[in-house]
Amino acid sequence: MHDIKNFIRDIPDFPKEGILFRDITPLLQDAAAFENSVNQLAGLLEGQDIDYLVGIESRGFIFASALSMKMQKGFITVRKPGKLPFTRIQESYDLEYGSDSLEIHDDSLKDGKNVIIVDDLLATGGTALATGNLIKQLNGNIVGYLFLIELTELEGAGKLGTENVWSLLKYND
Repeated sequence: MHDIKNFIRDIPDFPKEGILFRDITPLLQDAAAFENSVNQLAGLLEGQDIDYLVGIESRGFIFASALSMKMQKGFITVRKPGKLPFTRIQESYDLEYGSDSLEIHDDSLKDGKNVIIVDDLLATGGTALATGNLIKQLNGNIVGYLFLIELTELEGAGKLGTENVWSLLKYND
């Protein structure tokens, strides 16, 4: 795990002053480090009954699709509005500086299918919670939420209800 942390670059004051951005680009550029991170994320899910990995746009796609291939499970995308071509449902959520929405195809899940929601980073939890609400609207079963990085001081995990929350790296600063 410490090896992976060495591939996360800190960028102060991005995207605005006072924010310390955790940049995963160096991790993705190193094939061995990326593979190691995917293997460790898969290890966190051992023993879980999973039908689909749900990736949140856009960096969640990277990890969910890699995990989908590794674990031989289906992959579902959750996207920003206007990006999906078929009929869809939408969920809005609040941001620190406004609001946004996410969409999923309305035929992505059959009732009762087990999903893991995947993103690169858990901060305040709004994006993950909105994705969870979309899954629930489709009568999917959320087994848990999986993140490469969790910013624990923002307490996003507490907003995600009683489902499991797994994070490979935790920062509290």
